[in-house]
Amino acid sequence: DDRIIEQAAAAGTTIGEFTRPFEHAFFEDIETLRAEPAEIYPRATGHVEEMIALIERLLEGGHAYVADGDVYFRVSSFPAYGRLSRLDASGLRPAGRVASDKYEKESASDFALWKRAKPEDERVGAAWDASFGRGRPGWHIECSAMAIRYLGETLDLHAGGVDLLFPHHENEIAQAEAATCVTFSRCWLHSGQLTDATGAKMSKSAGRFVTLREVLDAGHDPLAVRLFLLAGSHYRSPLTLSEEALHGAVEQLRRLRDFARRVRSLEAVDRVDDAAFYQDVMDAREAYRAALDDDLNLPAGLGHVFEMLRRANAALDSGGVGSGGREALLELLAEVDAHLDVLGAQDRGQDGGQDAIVEAEVERLVQAREGARRERDFALADGIREQLRERGVEIEDTPAGPRWRAARRG
Repeated sequence: DDRIIEQAAAAGTTIGEFTRPFEHAFFEDIETLRAEPAEIYPRATGHVEEMIALIERLLEGGHAYVADGDVYFRVSSFPAYGRLSRLDASGLRPAGRVASDKYEKESASDFALWKRAKPEDERVGAAWDASFGRGRPGWHIECSAMAIRYLGETLDLHAGGVDLLFPHHENEIAQAEAATCVTFSRCWLHSGQLTDATGAKMSKSAGRFVTLREVLDAGHDPLAVRLFLLAGSHYRSPLTLSEEALHGAVEQLRRLRDFARRVRSLEAVDRVDDAAFYQDVMDAREAYRAALDDDLNLPAGLGHVFEMLRRANAALDSGGVGSGGREALLELLAEVDAHLDVLGAQDRGQDGGQDAIVEAEVERLVQAREGARRERDFALADGIREQLRERGVEIEDTPAGPRWRAARRG
């Protein structure tokens, strides 16, 4: 990346040394958000040989040409160019950041596969020898070469931000398919952009961005942030980051956790006829699945789930949930959390173990308060309630016994 090279040169270091702290921060952030790690994290600098080999195939096939030490992809040699983004290649013009007279290109729409080495490239360790001249790979060829190396010539699924649709993904397709003569990816998913409260795109270059650590330092639960990122909007729509949106995710997470805790603590009651309630839960589960089958519409699916939670809480209050209904609710929660992964922290290693300890301590205090109330020691009961409130826990006394939940924020 040109900017990385420029910044590494300004810092007087190599690109590997310059990017290493950012790499470490990235892995820490995805762990914080419980993001499923990839099986392989290939580095572009470790796969230059594959990129050179792919460029050589394109040169041999007439899809690329050398011009003054640079290598360009010949867009006119690939008639399907523009298919993904539905653009007419004949009407394309160079982007504003790249003047057409800066390079000796056959056409303004041709893009770089290889850039001849410059002094700053040599200084930061970003220059390699190739049959067509010493230099470094272009951004687009890196992705195609590494994807083919680990996933084969045809991918099942390729995802990315909508801002990468053109030209990056279009260029990936062109250079990969021109070389292999097979479909590069069967399916493409493009996520909407993250915007600020005014609707403007978050942009580091414009100084309009916020880091995950800044959001967490403001006191937001990382799993609420995860829920916001997953279900704050349909994945193809813009996602607006605001305090209101984050607080909404906090409230959704609280409702899910409180309900999961309530259902888990419910004693099985076989004598209750809850066939109609059981069917209601199963219908909600099918509605949730149908929403996900409709282009991964997770927000719509969660809408069905939260409506079911509202009806289920009413049924639980009236004692209308038996063993069948309880199991159906647990299965619904398990299916939803298989996608969200924001519940069940007590089963997740160190952090989960700490959550289990905290929950057990809260349960102990709740039961101690209930015992004090039975003994009519109301001063002790009130003291325990206050102690729990200081820990951010609210208690609700119901005919079925005390229920507790995390206190609402704000």
